[in-house]
Amino acid sequence: MIRRLVRGAALGVALGLGGAAAAQAQAPEAALGDLLGAFQARYGFPGATAAIALPTGEIVTAATGLADVEAGTPMRPDTRMLAASIGKTFVAATVLSAVAEGRIAEADLLADHLGDRPWFDRLPNAGGITVGQLLRHAAGLPDHVHMDSFAAEMSRRLATGGDALPPEGAIAFVLDAAPLFPPGEGWAYTDTGYLLLGLVIEAALGGAYDDAVTARFLVPLGLTGTVPSNTRVIPGLAVGYTVPGNPFGMPPRTMDADGALVWDPAMEGTGGGLASTSRDLAAWGQALFTGQAMAAPYLDRLLDGVPVSPDAPDIRYGAGVAIYADTPRGPVYGHGGWIPGYVSSLRHYADPGVTVAFQLNTDAGVVDDSSDLVPALEAALADLAIAMAQAAGAGR
Repeated sequence: MIRRLVRGAALGVALGLGGAAAAQAQAPEAALGDLLGAFQARYGFPGATAAIALPTGEIVTAATGLADVEAGTPMRPDTRMLAASIGKTFVAATVLSAVAEGRIAEADLLADHLGDRPWFDRLPNAGGITVGQLLRHAAGLPDHVHMDSFAAEMSRRLATGGDALPPEGAIAFVLDAAPLFPPGEGWAYTDTGYLLLGLVIEAALGGAYDDAVTARFLVPLGLTGTVPSNTRVIPGLAVGYTVPGNPFGMPPRTMDADGALVWDPAMEGTGGGLASTSRDLAAWGQALFTGQAMAAPYLDRLLDGVPVSPDAPDIRYGAGVAIYADTPRGPVYGHGGWIPGYVSSLRHYADPGVTVAFQLNTDAGVVDDSSDLVPALEAALADLAIAMAQAAGAGR
């Protein structure tokens, strides 16, 4: 994950029409569609959607390619894909909303909420972890997703049609493991930590996380294209395509002929846990990073980050958000998402006040960092979004 954060900071080189020229020469939707089409022609991915949220409140959307290659189904702007780890922004926001209500504190020890679980004392750094450290991946926990034993269990469940592991079943893969560092003395990305945060949320609020995020954010913000990814059949979901020989033993097409995923996405839990559209992701990012996602002030806590590496002093990780403090386009906040068959990106450019999101229905060339597609597309979309914002401002 650190490699992806550092690589993302470079922001790539724009491809196709220059942002300013496209914004001036074409309608916004046409310019965005042409840019996506140029990237598909160069990189050969099945399909993509993208959205740009402007300071005016307008959200520009476009799509290119196919949502189902075998059936020839075109990708549409409202096509859903698995948003993967971008869901962590919703988990962290749910924690911050509970903090504002006095039901959770960032200084709370994890033991205050989960210490009665029979497995708790076997958790690495069990006694010293705080909620704030979990939010920022600073708890010293391993990541179960990248353990060979977890990959083997995923492959077994795929082969037998088994359901997802519950969160505590996934957390079990790190029990009795050595901590990576003492709590608060380093940074290591871990989905396991966000599964623990999901359990904290449910213990503190007395209900399911899916219900909490729906009631607190999805409904109030009108994110009707976003739903919990807790079932194999998700209406409007594009087919995802992954690489042969992947660690989880999945077939290249991750959806069967009846529209059901070949694996149970509930396995992801609060490590992500949502299917969404690029339009909704852009709307969410615009609300979240401009302080409009909840009534109580929260931006200072959201953007209170820890360094991810001594080699990348300008990159920090806040409460479920990567923070790029110094880029050619000014401060950038956001998150990426990868899950077999899908890649998503969410970026907010603070100075021009624009948010950009895109989703791809393949992870080929992305999961192994063998392609520059993601940073290059982020850069091209950023330039186009900034030019659109400038054009909109000049037109007022």
